[in-house]
This record gives sequence, structure tokens and C-alpha cells, in this order.
Amino acid sequence: MWLFFALATTFIWGLAELFYKKGARENEKYAHLKICVCVGVVMGLHALFTLLTKDIAYDPVNLIRYLPVSLCYIFSMAFSFFGMRFIEESISDPIENTSGALCSILCVIILGERLSGGSVAAIIIIVIGILGIGFLDNNGDTDRKKKIGKKMAIIAFAMPFCYAIIDAIGSFLDIYFLELETSPLIGVSEETIEEVANTSYELSFFIVAVILIVFMLIKGVKFELPIQRDKILAAVCETAGQFTYVYAMSGNGAIAAPIISSVCVVSLLLSRIILKEKLKAKQYFFLFLVIIGILILAVIEGD
Repeated sequence: MWLFFALATTFIWGLAELFYKKGARENEKYAHLKICVCVGVVMGLHALFTLLTKDIAYDPVNLIRYLPVSLCYIFSMAFSFFGMRFIEESISDPIENTSGALCSILCVIILGERLSGGSVAAIIIIVIGILGIGFLDNNGDTDRKKKIGKKMAIIAFAMPFCYAIIDAIGSFLDIYFLELETSPLIGVSEETIEEVANTSYELSFFIVAVILIVFMLIKGVKFELPIQRDKILAAVCETAGQFTYVYAMSGNGAIAAPIISSVCVVSLLLSRIILKEKLKAKQYFFLFLVIIGILILAVIEGD
């Protein structure tokens, strides 16, 4: 069953990226915040479902203890949603998926871990791909600067990188938080630690959603549910993928991880087929370099 859950996670998260992009309308000023609200509310409902149906002995103190990790994931997603308003999903998603490579680098720098020659080669391939994408994006191969101005174009293009960096920090912190011997979480066991951490994350996202709702009410921002369908569907897919991810990784994580890493391939295909995104041949070349590097790294690190 783990293979089914791994494939399901890959496809569901690919769909989530598609709906995120459709919901992140360029001319909707607070679209990124509205997506955060939708994700936070759906995650809050899932957290409530978990607490009511599973005996994980959840201690509310863990909400505070896990907050550094939760905020990394929440802020990274907010940056991503903002960037999606202006950046093609075909470009942003592969860049964001380099967070795994950045996490590996953090482990080397801070924890003194060693990378194999294959991992180093994969990271170099990813860097070459990103540099190529960045060069083409800022040297006339796109009309983004003409559409939204040079300053906003630079800010928008920086958003996927902000996501990758902050998400990598969150993943790095998770190494500490999800290790039973070192975890600050209380009242957890080997069987419940991941559920407790995920529930804390979802509850934190819900609290952020409530804060954003209050902020938008003060600002007089309209939040008409009928036109938020794509944002809600993205939130549902995001949470559903999180649910299947746990089962995929608990079955055979070493094989499931590389499969799930190919979500950027699914996202690229859906963007091309459904969103009709068209890039230059050179852009596709460097994007595929990034994707190949990610997949190689996932396979090597998953062994």
C-alpha cells in the first residue's frame, strides 16, 4: 500500500500546485493571504479530526514547542503564494523543490555530515540549472519586467528562493524535533511523534489563518467564497497529500521519498497541459537540469 500512497501523494500535491497557481491571481492584491487562510482553515479541520479520532495524547504545550518549525513552513508557503501571482509555475516549483538540497547542505555545515560524490554532483547540477534559469529570466527571455516593472520582477523571482531557504531551515529543524531522543516535544512516542508534530503545525496554520482573517476584515478586503474555489481546492489537496505522505513514508521511506520528489515533474506537466504555460527551449533545458538533480539527490539520500 505504501507505493499507492506515494503515487497518490505525488499526484495530489501536483494538483495542489496547479490550484495554487490558478488561485494566485496577479490582479488580486491579497490573493496570497487568502490562500493562506484557506490552507489554515482546512488544516485546522484536519487537526481537529486527528484529535477526535486518534489517541495521540496531544499536549497543547507542543503547539508552542514546535512553533519554530511550524513558522518556517508557514512563512515559506506564504512567500511561495506571493510569487505564484507573477512567476510561471513551471519555473517556481522546481526552484522551490531545491529545499531538499539546501537541507543537505545545512546538515553538512552545521552537523558535520558528509555527502557522497553523487550527492555533490546532484547539487552542482541543481545550482547550474538555477543559475541558468536566473540568467534567462533577467536577460530578456521573459517579458516579466515589462509587465510588472523591474523591482517587482526581482521581488517576485526571489520568492521561490525564499521558500526553498526557509523550508530547508524547517526541514533541518525537523531532524532535531522528530528524533525521539532529542525532541523538545513532550508526551510523545515513536508511534505518535510525527502525528503530534503535524497536528501542532496544522493548529499553528489555523491560528495564522484566524489572524489573517481579522487583518483582512480590518482592511475591508472582501473574501467571497464562491470565487475562492481554486484556493479551497488547493488547500484540500495540500492537506490530503500531507495525510497520504505519512503513510507513504511509514511504509518504505527510502523508495517513497524519490517518488514524491517527482511532484515537480507532475507540476511541470500540468502547468504545460492545463495552464498552457510556454517557456523558451533554453528555460526548459535548465529546468530539467534542476529536476534531474533533485531526483538524483532524492534517490541517493533515500538509500
